[in-house]
Amino acid sequence: MASTVPMEAPICLVENSNGELIVNQQGLQILTSITKPVVVVAIVGMYRTGKSYLMNKLAGKNKGFSLGSTVQSHTKGIWMWCVPHPIKSDHTLVLLDTEGLGDVEKGDSKNDSWIFALAILLSSTFVYNSMNTINHQALEQMQYVKELTELIKVKSSPNVVGEDSAEFVGFFPDFVWTVRDFTLELELDGRPITPDEYLENALKLSKGLGKLLETYVKTISRGDIPCLENAVLALAQTENSAAVQKATNHYVEQMKLRVDFPTETLQDLLNLHTDCEKEAISIFMKHSFKDDTNKFKKELVENLESKKDDFICQNEEESTKYCQSKLENLSQTLILAISQGTYSVPGGYQLYRKEREKIMNDYHQLPRKGVKADEVLQKFLQSLAMTEEAILQTDQALTEQEKALEVEQVKREAAEKEKKLLEQQQMEMQQKMEAQQRSYEENIKQLKQKMEEDRKQILKEQEAILDHKLKEQKRLMEEGFHAKAKEMEKQMKDLQEKFDAENNKSQFSSFLDHFSNVLMIVLPGAGKLLGLAMKVLSKVVP
Repeated sequence: MASTVPMEAPICLVENSNGELIVNQQGLQILTSITKPVVVVAIVGMYRTGKSYLMNKLAGKNKGFSLGSTVQSHTKGIWMWCVPHPIKSDHTLVLLDTEGLGDVEKGDSKNDSWIFALAILLSSTFVYNSMNTINHQALEQMQYVKELTELIKVKSSPNVVGEDSAEFVGFFPDFVWTVRDFTLELELDGRPITPDEYLENALKLSKGLGKLLETYVKTISRGDIPCLENAVLALAQTENSAAVQKATNHYVEQMKLRVDFPTETLQDLLNLHTDCEKEAISIFMKHSFKDDTNKFKKELVENLESKKDDFICQNEEESTKYCQSKLENLSQTLILAISQGTYSVPGGYQLYRKEREKIMNDYHQLPRKGVKADEVLQKFLQSLAMTEEAILQTDQALTEQEKALEVEQVKREAAEKEKKLLEQQQMEMQQKMEAQQRSYEENIKQLKQKMEEDRKQILKEQEAILDHKLKEQKRLMEEGFHAKAKEMEKQMKDLQEKFDAENNKSQFSSFLDHFSNVLMIVLPGAGKLLGLAMKVLSKVVP
């Protein structure tokens, strides 16, 4: 689907069929295939006010969205057009054109409210389009804003009162009111004013609409339909699951590309694992959000550990198969000679030992035998032990004392090989533990970075909310609504206290501690190196 973005022409995203809104699956597929960050601009307004014309201009085209020339509304539902962003080359501009509000042919005006609400929820910039002036009639047509309180709420809990009105600011898009065919002079009380000042004056609070805020909050807290908090949580569930899968897939794909089986040592494989794991964690951190319980972080760590173990097993299997095949080829002459009784003669044991040493020397010269080279050789020699003992005992050229010395020599060699194999196994166990320790450190490091980025973003959003409230309070004071301004001051103080509590550093430390404990369970090797882990943690976590 990537080739369809950007699109040559708009497509219906939400169909309006007999008053019922239905998601168009083809449009949805195109939307979900976009990989770049998106800027979503939605436009709403009364029918026959030129919304489609304006959206075509935003797309940089003369045609695209359907234009009507009669009093009958042309656009039905919500139409989407994905085009390159005119300024940000790494972004996609998603334009949403909605059907006209207030169409007399519609039987149910509730449909208009849902169109309006969907445009609000889907956009990052919301454009309201009207004609001529912002007058009483235009404001009355904005009844859909009031009806949003019946269609959308912020919190899922029905008991939360007093928070949603402030938090709407953090969820809602930027608002632009376009006035078409505007002919009035931009003046107020004899002085020139800007378009923004004209809008502010038109929207200023009138005496007698004092119950609006109270009604707004009560309606939202009572609602049982679209809830922004639930929507965000549901989106987090979907996106975090996808982030886990995306990161896991990247790890597997990169390991398959970079690992040339069998690797000479386990450490060679673990070094590649560390690199690919770091990239996978970074991908997850980039695409995940609101994983407050560490559920998906834990799932990713478990996935990567499981995939790592699979690659270790595959590496061992490839090494085993390769070494067994090579030893089988190298030992063909020896096995044939044994079966023919070549060594069952006086002096035969020395002939056997000479051929055996040649096989071992040739085997040691082979490159890229992998991690199971010594183990496979050890098992091969063990398989010859009884035959070797029989050849030794039947060799009449050797005295009993020489035979006893040979037996002791064989035992010493076997013990040395067993010791070497055990040391290799212990070293590999240590390497696996150290790899888990690196995983622990990388997870903590990247989580801390993401938490800091999230904290900055949260602070930015909170500052925007408080700044909005401050401007609102200032406007209330200027217009003489002192009691309302005082109420707004208390609301800002409560918000500041709430934000301070949310940004408490102890909460971040607690979150890190919880994830650290999760990692200790999933990565037991890190737990066994607890002293080193705590030392590293003290360096990366303040």
